[in-house]
Order: sequence, then C-alpha cells, then structure tokens
Amino acid sequence: MDGKGSVRTKRAVAYGMAVVFAAVGTVFLVAPGGVIAFFNGLSGPLGFRPAPVSGASLYSALAAAYMYVVTVLAWNMARRPEEEVFSRLLVHAKLASALVSFGLFAVCRPHLVLLANGIIDGFIGASVLIWFRRRGSAARTGPGET
Repeated sequence: MDGKGSVRTKRAVAYGMAVVFAAVGTVFLVAPGGVIAFFNGLSGPLGFRPAPVSGASLYSALAAAYMYVVTVLAWNMARRPEEEVFSRLLVHAKLASALVSFGLFAVCRPHLVLLANGIIDGFIGASVLIWFRRRGSAARTGPGET
C-alpha cells in the first residue's frame, strides 16, 4: 500500500474509533445500569456469572484505565516537558472529567464525590492549562521580550 492509501486508511480507522468511543461513552453516561444489565442478560446462557452492579465492576476497570492514562501523561510531561502533546491531553482528560462530574452532580445525582471530583479535576485541568499557556507564550517570545 502506498503512503497516501496508508494515511487514508489510518485516518478512516481513527475517525471510526472516535465515533465508536464517543457513542460508547455516551451509553456509559446515560445508561450505566443498562450496560451491566445487558451483559448480565447474556452471561447466564454463556456460562458466566453476572457482573456486580457495585464494587469491582466494568466501571472500576474503566476508572483504573483512565487513571493509568492520566498517570502516563503526567509522567511523560515530567520526562519531556518540551513536548506539548502530553499537557494538552491531560488538560482534556481532567476538564472532561470535571465537566461530566459537575453535570451529573447538577442534573441527577447531587453526591459529594461528584462535586469533589469536579472541583479537583477542574483545578488540575485549569492549572495545567494556565501553566501550558504561560510556558507556550514564554517560548514564543525572545530574550528580554514580554
């Protein structure tokens, strides 16, 4: 496959993944119990035990995976501070987490843990964003310029 075909294929696959990830994330947000219920309905006939609704579950795995990703982003920010991609991605992750937490808190579940997560992740995301912008503007100006 030539270079252009390879790029087109990669782009199409990446867009496809983005659409699927967004759709699955939306389902997880609007019908978390429905996801577990759907798979639990399939579990028995396939010889599996039903998944727990609380405790270690699908959402525990997703939360741990998210924390792994933000850990890797922060680690790489420390190792390669000149590369902007890590801080940009961390800002997206933390601000998205904060917005979803605030949204859930406001709309359907006024639990302290959602408010706390919104505040903490919002602070982290905003702090990294401010730091990133200051660092970026300092990099664009020459010595002695402001």
